[in-house]
Amino acid sequence: MKARHKRLAIIVIGVAGLTLASLFVLNAFRSNLVFFYSPTEVLEGKAPVDQPFRIGGMVETGSVRRSPDGLKVDFVVTDGHRQVPVFYQGILPDLFREGQGVVAQGRYGEGRFVASEVLAKHDENYMPPEAAQAMKGGSYAVGDKASR
Repeated sequence: MKARHKRLAIIVIGVAGLTLASLFVLNAFRSNLVFFYSPTEVLEGKAPVDQPFRIGGMVETGSVRRSPDGLKVDFVVTDGHRQVPVFYQGILPDLFREGQGVVAQGRYGEGRFVASEVLAKHDENYMPPEAAQAMKGGSYAVGDKASR
């Protein structure tokens, strides 16, 4: 084999290796990507059925129901327009309470969202931009402390 052919073979193998590595990285990135949806978008069918996603809004007042052991919790998330029941099994964050902002990650099925993780709003002024946009114009006005 001539030197020219060896160089060409090395270049082709290198490009093929980089392409394969890039495909693996992009596939891993895509499978770990989680999108945010409001309760209205979930009920309109815009959320994925076969993939986990995040739902956010306010915990509806009077909707939190805990099991006797305290590890199973049912509550309702609302964006001021529509409501989605959420089930979570685990320890909730200390800041979780009715009338406060929440983001839950999990899957939607059989009429309720089954959360694998629940994140509570960390202070009274912060709200993820997506949640603020989803809540705009609803019964919960962003920054309205009376509705929290």
